[in-house]
Amino acid sequence: MRRAAAIAGVVIALGVSGVGAYRLAPPVQESAHWREIAWPFPRDGWPAGRAFRCDGACAGAELYVRAKRGFCNCDRGVADDDEVDRVADIDLIGPRFAAVAPGEEVELGEMRGRARRYDLAMPDGARTAIGVAVSRRCDLFIAAVQGRGEASAMQRAALAFLKTQEMRTWVTAALDGR
Repeated sequence: MRRAAAIAGVVIALGVSGVGAYRLAPPVQESAHWREIAWPFPRDGWPAGRAFRCDGACAGAELYVRAKRGFCNCDRGVADDDEVDRVADIDLIGPRFAAVAPGEEVELGEMRGRARRYDLAMPDGARTAIGVAVSRRCDLFIAAVQGRGEASAMQRAALAFLKTQEMRTWVTAALDGR
């Protein structure tokens, strides 16, 4: 009888602690899932890149990426916000944009550069954009993400996606001209 009571006590304690752990556990964050879409911009002096739309935590955000070979200061790389403003393709998304804060340093693998946030004035309402420019030797890799979501969340989701093996492989091939 004592053994049955002890087993029952342990089962109840484990059940209560399991319920407590479940209730105290942080909520599961919905992850970002990027699916490829068509490159939406007209042809310019650079090869078209790849475009993605986020289904998930940053639903509706769009990410545009491409390589710009031979378009970088070979000694300093992307050293300041003015360069991000010039090269990050924010102007392709919309011609009316304004930086909202100084940029910050970012890393994508061995490439280093800067990211900067912008407000976009669009015909269908205001949006947020983040321009990213990183360099490898004399080449640039740029990314621009835009949407109506919170800027920090969009930037985190985009940078996490750019650090995946699939994207690192594509970036390397694009910068190598393959």
